[in-house]
Amino acid sequence: MAIASTNPPNLSANATKNRLTLDEYRAIEETAEERHEYCNGEIIAMPGGSETHSAIACNLLIYLGFLLRDTNFRLYNGDLRIWIPRFNHGTYCDVMVIDGAPEFNGSRTDEILNPLLIVEVLSPSTEAYDRSEKFRKYRSIPSFCEYLLVSQTEPYIEQYYNADRPSSDRWQWQVCEGLEGAIELHSLNIELPLTEVYRRITF
Repeated sequence: MAIASTNPPNLSANATKNRLTLDEYRAIEETAEERHEYCNGEIIAMPGGSETHSAIACNLLIYLGFLLRDTNFRLYNGDLRIWIPRFNHGTYCDVMVIDGAPEFNGSRTDEILNPLLIVEVLSPSTEAYDRSEKFRKYRSIPSFCEYLLVSQTEPYIEQYYNADRPSSDRWQWQVCEGLEGAIELHSLNIELPLTEVYRRITF
């Protein structure tokens, strides 16, 4: 079994000759106490989050859930895997929104193919991965057009948006910082105040 326990970008340093099939990975994941990513036969143990990390993710789910409750958008927490066909990769995010009905990977009901907005709450152990390799793989998903990287150490959010997906890969970048700020979520046509993201968070 190939399991990497360090940062996901370091897979080559942790690979073994024994690789898992997708069915073997899925069977492990159904009963595992911790979550794992799947990448071409290797599984990568994902580190647990802090209390602050969890609280920020919950704030996002509560606020976005309220705003989107009567729309066609669907909001999900980190329990569902995102399946990235081009890279044969299954991964998790903190918050995900899709437009309309979910598209599943074959007969699976736990692997989503059509995220519109993805949110990652940054952690020291995964920040570099979320910014680089993971974002690169996410960008291969045709429906994906907006990405938020949310700091847990200060009121600070980086936003990437591509209005021309899937025809182009030209992403616009902007930053919103300070509790007085708010960020426009273009894909959802709503505004997200940082006071709601960081409600009851102490820095």
